[in-house]
Amino acid sequence: MVCCDSKPGLILRDLQKDSLNYFFEAANNDSLTPSVRKLYTKKALDIISQGSNDSMRRVNYFKVANRYFNINDLENYKKICEKVKIASEKAKDSNSIAKAYSYLADYYAAKFNSEKAYRYYFNAQKIYINLGKTTKAAKCLLNKSVLQFNEKDYVGSEKSAFEALKYIKTTNETDLLYDSYNLLGILANELNEFSKALEYHNKALAVIETDNPLSNELRFASLHNIGLTYQNGKDDEKAIEFFYKAIKSDPNLHSKSKDYATLIDNLGYSKLRLKAFNDLPILFYKSLHIADSLNSLPNKLSSELHLAEYYLSKSDTVKATEFGKNVYQEAKSNNLDKYMLLSLKRLTESDPKNAGNYSKKYIKINDSLQLAERQTRNKLGRIEYETDQLATEKNQLVEQRKTLIYIVLGIILIAGFIFIIRFQAEKNRELRAMQEQQAANEEIYQLMITQQDKQEETRQAEKKRIAQEIHDGVLGKLFGTRMHLGLLNDRDGKEAHTERVTYIDELKTLEQELREISHDLNSEKQAVANNFVQMVMNFIETQRTVCKAAITINMENKIDWAAVDSVAKINLYRILQEAFQNINKHAQASDVSVDFTQQDGNILLTVYDDGVGFNYFKKKKGIGMLNMHSRITGSGGTMAVVTAPGVGTKLEFALPVTISKKLLKVL
Repeated sequence: MVCCDSKPGLILRDLQKDSLNYFFEAANNDSLTPSVRKLYTKKALDIISQGSNDSMRRVNYFKVANRYFNINDLENYKKICEKVKIASEKAKDSNSIAKAYSYLADYYAAKFNSEKAYRYYFNAQKIYINLGKTTKAAKCLLNKSVLQFNEKDYVGSEKSAFEALKYIKTTNETDLLYDSYNLLGILANELNEFSKALEYHNKALAVIETDNPLSNELRFASLHNIGLTYQNGKDDEKAIEFFYKAIKSDPNLHSKSKDYATLIDNLGYSKLRLKAFNDLPILFYKSLHIADSLNSLPNKLSSELHLAEYYLSKSDTVKATEFGKNVYQEAKSNNLDKYMLLSLKRLTESDPKNAGNYSKKYIKINDSLQLAERQTRNKLGRIEYETDQLATEKNQLVEQRKTLIYIVLGIILIAGFIFIIRFQAEKNRELRAMQEQQAANEEIYQLMITQQDKQEETRQAEKKRIAQEIHDGVLGKLFGTRMHLGLLNDRDGKEAHTERVTYIDELKTLEQELREISHDLNSEKQAVANNFVQMVMNFIETQRTVCKAAITINMENKIDWAAVDSVAKINLYRILQEAFQNINKHAQASDVSVDFTQQDGNILLTVYDDGVGFNYFKKKKGIGMLNMHSRITGSGGTMAVVTAPGVGTKLEFALPVTISKKLLKVL
């Protein structure tokens, strides 16, 4: 009974874990029927499928796959392997991916699909090597070697076995070391290298540990293989010796096992070749009976072939032919080409009348078998080559991608450097232009100062002259007239009246002289104002000599240039220069007009040409246009451009008089 507490979820998880362990143990119980074990495996799978894709779930999937494999349910085994492969790839779990590959390889090996099995073993091996799991990589290599051996690719099989041995020697895995030596011994036997085969089998015997629970079975296998090596080397007496040693090496050897059936069949065959007919044909029939009971077709066919040869040696061609035909039919039904060839060979001897037909079949099957074996060997060889080629191409693509990235980065860096250099050059050009403009401004400003100094000298000289005239002329005369009029105040009469009239006329004369002096002062002030105007007029006259267009200028007299700051006048002058520079370069004008007017407290400068014009919004603004805008805005004014292709260009500048009286920035 389960009691309630504050953590029911924990209890449920523990119960679920216990149930899963129970189902796994029950599914592995050999005393239960396969159907019951399959049911327990399904229950375990249902529990696992409810979890998330974590490492424990993947481990449990492999346990489920093992249970299906143990009951020979290969299709469900494959489904689970495919599922765990996808889950492992999704989780990027390299170890589980390799394990899933090796499990799928076992499936295809059991289905005699050597090509797919080899591909999965090879892919698993590469992952294990990359992960540094040499033991698991060695197992994959040994399985590959067995596949190659079965396909008669003995050279490739030997290569894989030696590669596995290289990894195994770095570990303490004696079982794998035994397997590699045993496999190399079998390979050498097939290649008729009997001394080398015996060397490897003896090495295999030497690594068997006495405390290994499988030591008797391994010793039995090695002694049996040594006996077969002697048998293939035509030394049947030695073969029989080791066959008997093999029987004695494993006290637990079951007299009805497949290994025992194979051994007594080989023992009987060596005795047959030595014509030692004692125990014959009993050994063959005993082996045949065990094979029938175990439903082991290869063992059965081997025993029947030996019986055919036995009866042929006894000149009983009927029984020999009967066994030969039986082997041929069963081998043909089960696509066992090796036994088909062996049976046809026996039939040509026991049934001479039909030997021709048997020989034709033998040649046909043998040729097709050799072709198939050669194609399979080529396919197995291509798998490694293509996989390595794909890896090489992948690495090349990675390197190409890296190179492309480096090139792109290099281009970006170069473009960046070029941009920085050009940007800096542009800045330097602008700075030089600004410095040149500043120098020009200073030159104009200095010119105006020089002109003002000269004008000031003239003005001071004129003031001195006027002061002298007033002092020496007007004041003297005025003083004399005042003295005379003062004296006349005490006199009356006609004579005094006449003198007064005379002195009044002199006062009128003095008045006229003062008016003339005042007029001279006004003329001096106007000369000061006309200084900027004269500069503009001189510039226009200069342009008339270089410009192809007819130039007209209008400057209103009411403009108070004396009230305009010198910096503002410099900027207006420079704007006029820039405008004519653009006209001379680009306008192709026939007529140009320049207008200086004053309106609403603003001094207006308008420059118009009837040239080609341009699209103001599409064309990139040149430095001249930018300079004009910068100068007028720097003086507190505004700039407007009215233009279009084919209609000429009008530049309008407005400068507030109130702002122009202040000290402004010189651009």
